[in-house]
Amino acid sequence: QVQLQESGPGLVKPSQTLSLTCTVSGVSITTSYYGWTWIRQPPGKGLEWMGVIAYDGSTYYSPSLKSRTSISRDTSKNQFSLQLSSVTPEDTAVYYCNAKFPVIGGPNYWGQGTQVTVSS
Repeated sequence: QVQLQESGPGLVKPSQTLSLTCTVSGVSITTSYYGWTWIRQPPGKGLEWMGVIAYDGSTYYSPSLKSRTSISRDTSKNQFSLQLSSVTPEDTAVYYCNAKFPVIGGPNYWGQGTQVTVSS
């Protein structure tokens, strides 16, 4: 059974860096051809795709967030992480990690989500 669990601070001050970790169980994050994604949902808005780290460690980011976003991984812990720098209150959202096998109807797993509020 594949499970994903987000962890990290629930409150971040403006201008600081938001850091979240997704701990994965049930499948290795190096398993071909999974993509490991961060997605967020601001209050009252839709889901926003932030970026992905692929099974081979390659990364791709949303153009609108690319300058502030970094996704990395620790294969020894089977974790991948998000760093979002220079946060503002507009970065307040529920943050989700996701695992997807890139075929139609393939496996698609979600963490439960974690609320992050940016406030002084």
